[in-house]
Amino acid sequence: MFRNPSFIAALMISIWGIGETHAAEDPARPPSLKTISVPEPDNLDDFIINKQKAIELGKALFWEMRVGSDGVTACATCHFNAGSDSRSFNQVNPGSNRVHSDGTPDADLTFDFGPAQQLMRGDFPLRKLSNISDRSSPVISDSNDVVSSQGVQAAVFLYTVRGKSKDVVTPKIDADGFLIDHKNVRRVAPRNAPSIINAVFNFRNLSDGSAQNDFNGVNKWGSRDPNAKVYRVTSSSSQIEAVTISINNASTASQAVAPPVSDREMSATGRTFPDIGRKLISMRPLALQQVHPQDSVFGEYSRWPHSGLTIPSYKKMIQAAFHPQWWDSEQFIRNLGTTPNIVTHGKPRFPNEYSLMEYNFSLFFGLAVQMYVSTLVADDTPYDRFMMGDASAISAAAIQGVDVFRSQTRGRCINCHEGAELTGASITRVTASPVRVREEQAFDRGFNHIGVRPATEDIGLGGKDPFGKELSYSRHPATAIPNCANGLPCPVIADGFIKVPGLRNIELTAPYFHNGGTLTLREILDLYSRGGNFHSLEQLDGSEIAGLNILSNSEEEKSNLEAFLLSLTDERVRLRKAPFDHPQLLIPIKDHHLLDKQTNHHSEAFLKINAVGKNGGVPLKRFLQ
Repeated sequence: MFRNPSFIAALMISIWGIGETHAAEDPARPPSLKTISVPEPDNLDDFIINKQKAIELGKALFWEMRVGSDGVTACATCHFNAGSDSRSFNQVNPGSNRVHSDGTPDADLTFDFGPAQQLMRGDFPLRKLSNISDRSSPVISDSNDVVSSQGVQAAVFLYTVRGKSKDVVTPKIDADGFLIDHKNVRRVAPRNAPSIINAVFNFRNLSDGSAQNDFNGVNKWGSRDPNAKVYRVTSSSSQIEAVTISINNASTASQAVAPPVSDREMSATGRTFPDIGRKLISMRPLALQQVHPQDSVFGEYSRWPHSGLTIPSYKKMIQAAFHPQWWDSEQFIRNLGTTPNIVTHGKPRFPNEYSLMEYNFSLFFGLAVQMYVSTLVADDTPYDRFMMGDASAISAAAIQGVDVFRSQTRGRCINCHEGAELTGASITRVTASPVRVREEQAFDRGFNHIGVRPATEDIGLGGKDPFGKELSYSRHPATAIPNCANGLPCPVIADGFIKVPGLRNIELTAPYFHNGGTLTLREILDLYSRGGNFHSLEQLDGSEIAGLNILSNSEEEKSNLEAFLLSLTDERVRLRKAPFDHPQLLIPIKDHHLLDKQTNHHSEAFLKINAVGKNGGVPLKRFLQ
């Protein structure tokens, strides 16, 4: 996906003048995403022997329902519709990120909506004001709940059995309130799930930036975790050794390995990635799910109309994708916590003993999913075609909208939604300039606090990792902070800051913001127009966002901005055409508190998403559609 830079430069010069109405000091219109190369780790060849096979493995693992402890929850369960989640039942979290002013967690997890409830259009926006143009106007109703994605039920992990879909667990009463009639229902993640489409362009991933750019092969924390090690066979002997690895430009790999071991998302409490490897390695890929015979990745392996792939096991897929030094050994690892032992005789027999392939399963899982996600690039929107020279690709209203978007006296949206990726959180932008200074304050590029909710409800980037280090790069002691007008380093702000999302396919990915509290594009524009929902003197929203109130006097400008946002939809995504086609998926939509009248037992209801091939299918229904 590399392009000719001189051709692109000439092309941009030729089309920037189309419909120009703005002053020279306004930034240029964002270029097409087609001008950006898909980032790739520098040392990928040290691990992957065949990139196409790694993509195949990654797609299978991403859509594989048996990754979840319950045997039915896949990564795709929360990212099945335009890369995000459009379910509306049991999708509310009471707000488990809230903190007090001293940084200690707030134990109040009181639901406003309650668990296992059906959301309705009238519930949005979650904060309703008597005057949508004035954030200080009387509040009609308000909720600090979060609309997110349901995962697994609360349980304690015991062990896995090779080849068995469900983990062996023991249920526990859910202390966070995900209960109906004293029975557990599925838990809900603490933030709204962003789309994974175009996520490969982000320097860091997840809303708080915790999925690091450098992948350590074990978890999302990269080089922050001093104990993260994988094993490999040494080049000089057949012995295996523990090694620390660092794979740059791999935040989607870091992100990928977080949900499968999260007890809010896919895992019973206490499960590790080697346990997932033990369960899956001997299994036929996607054995519970149909794969379309014209799937763009799996077509030749489809067993249609039967389920699964013709490839007999995940073991075979790993062997085809990764260098043998990461999986080929008769030795095994006995996991004793922080000091695993290498065992040189016998075979793994106990729950804490893993083969090399099992122990390194997080490495395979993360990199393979990264390789698959790197194919999910939505760069064929009408706006992208317009910026590549097709003057008729978007409407006159959308052209006016992008000019408001980039205006430094009107929209100023481009100040955060920068570059071709439409986010300052991209590898391109962060690598060039990781710290921004605005209004005499310094902060991490690609993160902002726009007053959707108070910082005390979700501290976001202002938090710390499990090792006591600040999530904010700008707060690291070694980071050089530019001086402000007083000649001293600018004060750093991070509390309540959330990663700036890209905007492509925004039409398809409601509800919006990290709390999922906004339903429509017009509600988004209303929020920006009034300068956010909340004002904080110590945060950027007080000076930077309030200026957008100028939009409240122009419904035409809002309509034009909305037209521009609608021009960012890639029809391949809407219609699930390659590379956005996928296997069959069963997703939980009603929890087990419902009584099955035939069996007199509580049971779940699932929505079946049919497999589609490279030519796509009918659009999936959007949130509350």
